[in-house]
Amino acid sequence: MALGRGLGDILSEVEEAYEKDLSDIDSFDLEAQGARVEDIDVASITPNPFQPRKHFDDEALIELSASIKKNGLLQPIVVIEKEEGYLLIAGERRLRAHKLAKLKTVNAIIADADIDEVKLRELALLENIQREDLNGIELANSYAELIEVHEITHDELSSIVHKSRSQITNTMRLLKLSKYAQEKLIHGKISQGHAKVLVSVDESKQKILIDSIIGQKLSVRDTEQMIKNHKEKPSVEIERKPKINLTSKFKDDFKQKIPFGYSLKDKSIEINFSTSEEIENFLSLLK
Repeated sequence: MALGRGLGDILSEVEEAYEKDLSDIDSFDLEAQGARVEDIDVASITPNPFQPRKHFDDEALIELSASIKKNGLLQPIVVIEKEEGYLLIAGERRLRAHKLAKLKTVNAIIADADIDEVKLRELALLENIQREDLNGIELANSYAELIEVHEITHDELSSIVHKSRSQITNTMRLLKLSKYAQEKLIHGKISQGHAKVLVSVDESKQKILIDSIIGQKLSVRDTEQMIKNHKEKPSVEIERKPKINLTSKFKDDFKQKIPFGYSLKDKSIEINFSTSEEIENFLSLLK
């Protein structure tokens, strides 16, 4: 299994960057590991093409951008040097915030490492998983991609990303949600707790439940109860009785005994009179 092989040094640099602010980072230690901290041009950095995170909250980015502009960057991004500029390894939100603030340079740890496509994908996935920056659907896709690319089990993935096997399995179940449900989860309209409850519901009914959750601001517990009530409610089957045409059975008898114009219905007969004399004749028959 190739997952994580050769990434220890870089991941330790990433973790160190997250745990300390710039004033605490020992540049001599980093240089001993083959890395350095420098201000580099924002325009020279290429994002990781395998970034699993697809949704970035605009409001949160604006807040981060304003904070960086006012207080500076407390945690550097991590890059590696390429033939033409740099390739981003960790810190895409911070890089986006710099671009939003129209800052020309950014503090970065420049790691001395040669990373191929597979390792680049691993770093992007692991960094986001460890940082818990992904929403439920992005996280589920990340787990699925790691399992598929490296042909590993849920148990093996559990030991690598330090998440329980049940957490991995339950998160991946979110990929069974309808497209509508996944979009609402990605955009924060429903929580991951809501989503996990909805997995057990037919796709055709998920939209109705989700609209109720959003419209009524239901908690996860309220949602669980609503789904439970829905499942326990017995379906009412309407007994359909066969359609019986009673008059057709006596069609010939009517023809012989009724000397008037008439029309037969399923369960009735309609007699038509053209003169008062016919009515009198009919009344006499009744007597």
